[in-house]
Amino acid sequence: MSAAEEIARRAPGFRPRVALVLGSGLGSFAEEVASVAVIPYAELPGFPQPTVGGHAGRLVLGHVGPTPVAVLQGRAHYYERGRADEMAGAIDTLAALGCETLLQTNAAGSLRLDMPPGSVMALSDHINFTGVNPLFGRTGNSRFVDMVDAYDPALRRRLLDVAHRANLRCHEGVYIFFSGPSFETPAEIAAARVLGADAVGMSTAPETILARHAGLRVAALSVVTNYAAGLVPGALGHDHTIAVASAASGDVRRLLRAFLEGYEAA
Repeated sequence: MSAAEEIARRAPGFRPRVALVLGSGLGSFAEEVASVAVIPYAELPGFPQPTVGGHAGRLVLGHVGPTPVAVLQGRAHYYERGRADEMAGAIDTLAALGCETLLQTNAAGSLRLDMPPGSVMALSDHINFTGVNPLFGRTGNSRFVDMVDAYDPALRRRLLDVAHRANLRCHEGVYIFFSGPSFETPAEIAAARVLGADAVGMSTAPETILARHAGLRVAALSVVTNYAAGLVPGALGHDHTIAVASAASGDVRRLLRAFLEGYEAA
């Protein structure tokens, strides 16, 4: 049985419009969903098996306001098994179920002193600094995906407008994707700043490429958990990432909930 068939069996007739990926420390947003089914990734063929703290590995189907959603409570990363296409099965399945938009969240390091830990940033673009691509090995002309406006401008404007009306400051900027799992060196961060990056992380870019290949619109939010290496004194660690993301999750939950409740206006 395919993942799509298992989902249809568990949630007959349910057709999500928005797929939402919850990053490190942000899994609690699933509590906002009026769920019709909760399915562990382990029971869905082709879905990832996350090995990172803060990623529960469950698909939550239901509604946020009037909007039917499929919430991916955790993701797999390139560094876990050395595969950039770890999320391909999940994204292709959700596109086949009827999702038209992929809304992503991640935890990121800030390359800007005016964007401190606890800040939120809407992605305007990304830089893939890894040299890997989740479409390696695909065939046919569809693999040559146009990445201009990969982060949909209308969806981003909607996120920024929702944040403004909720009195939440939401920055806008470019995310740079490093492979991890080690954090970046100060020299790498200095190079990233020269390239024009505003935030750095170990996810999101592969899922965006996969989503665009599947014909989905994409929007994404970074929760800033730390200053990137070399900007300020101090050591970096994943426990700190989860702690700060969790502390900032209240504002992110409000922003995501308002965006999804008014999704038709986007």
